[in-house]
This record gives sequence, structure tokens and C-alpha cells, in this order.
Amino acid sequence: MIQAFAVLLVLQLVGELLVQSLGLPLPGPLIGMLLLFGILVWRGGVPEPLRKLGEVLLQNMMLLFIPAVAGVMMLFDRVAQEWLPFFVACIGGAAITLAVTALVLQALLRRRPPDDSLAEEREPRT
Repeated sequence: MIQAFAVLLVLQLVGELLVQSLGLPLPGPLIGMLLLFGILVWRGGVPEPLRKLGEVLLQNMMLLFIPAVAGVMMLFDRVAQEWLPFFVACIGGAAITLAVTALVLQALLRRRPPDDSLAEEREPRT
């Protein structure tokens, strides 16, 4: 799992270096995640150590938000002054996330082969 974490950090570093050297208007970690996505697509799957690390990080995701929330609380006066754009961004971001998630789910469900076991349960037995 340590090697998988090192891979994530190296990809983030590469992303930061690319952003700094090319002057891209994107965050370095985003470029690193796009590189990770490209590597995983090229490999055709997620290696087991990286999958396990991903599960651990997702299970403890709330801990990762503590620094961001603490930063917002330190700047609460500014948030109070500019509450409307902050509120619109939060609601708009949540709505866009919900819509994209629903569209992706619909697309994936259309591609899924029919499950014959469910069809058998619906048919009356004689």
C-alpha cells in the first residue's frame, strides 16, 4: 500500500511540475489524476494495491476534509461578506454533480446485460 501511495504522490508531483513548466491554468493534482486515469485505461484495470489504497482513502474521506473546513472557518468573515456567491457555488456544484451522476448511471445501466435471474423470479412458477 505504501508503494501505491508513493505512485499517487509522484503523479501529483508530475502534475505540479507540468503545470509550473507549461503555465497551465489547472491545479497540479488534477493533471496528476488525469495522468493516473490515462495509465489505468492503458493498463486495462486497477492494480490490487492501488484498489486497496483507494478503499482506505474513501473510507476515511471525511478526515481529508478537516483541513479545508478549518481553512473556511478561519476565513469565516470573508465568507459572511460574500455568502451569495459561496451559496450559489455550493448549490450549483451539488446540482451539477447530481445530474452528471444520474446521467452516468443511466448510461451504465443501458450497457449492462439483462440479468436472467431477476427475469426468472418475476415469472410465476407452476
